[in-house]
Amino acid sequence: MHQTVNNLIQIQNQLKDYNENRLKNYTKIIAVSKTFPTDKILPLIEYGHTDFGENKVQEAIEKWTNIKEKYHSIKLHMIGKLQTNKVKFAINLFDYIHSLDNFKLAKKISDEQQKNNKKPKIFIQINIGNESQKSGINSNELNEFYNNCINDLNLDIIGIMCLPPNDNKGDFYFKKMSELIKMISANELSMGMSNDYLEAFKTGATFLRIGSNIFGNRN
Repeated sequence: MHQTVNNLIQIQNQLKDYNENRLKNYTKIIAVSKTFPTDKILPLIEYGHTDFGENKVQEAIEKWTNIKEKYHSIKLHMIGKLQTNKVKFAINLFDYIHSLDNFKLAKKISDEQQKNNKKPKIFIQINIGNESQKSGINSNELNEFYNNCINDLNLDIIGIMCLPPNDNKGDFYFKKMSELIKMISANELSMGMSNDYLEAFKTGATFLRIGSNIFGNRN
């Protein structure tokens, strides 16, 4: 069995030990395949894994266009910052967008989804640590922003996402996210990566974005 598949199974077993029912019914593992070649991705696809994440549109187009034509069950997640000039390309390829972080981008997605008759599932990115160098909506603006996206732009907002500060307080930020989701009519929480996915899972994450723990260290 390929090492990437072994790594995925180990993560699944770890989460099952904590809460098998919730993993089976609620939580998806996104294998973050950015920078990794297809020879590391295909064993996971053949094993039956369906959710993969990329953070650059051009790389995703080159890597995933042919794969998605062959494997129709694949769900591709845009997890990186999405520039407005890349939206028209992203809409055609990605099934999920995890990084909606401003109204200009929301308007562009709305326009392009109408042109292409395709409606991706979207997470609003929250700047959960109020960090000036990071993108995201301030938590106190979430309700208004969500309502604008739903009512004015007809976006399919399914939840919220965060990239918490690297200060070893993941539990604190994940719990804040679990409270914030109750403010809106959405249920999904995209949070937790290779270094903190177990804490995120324990706090209610429904999408875990795991890269190096599945694929190994990046060059």
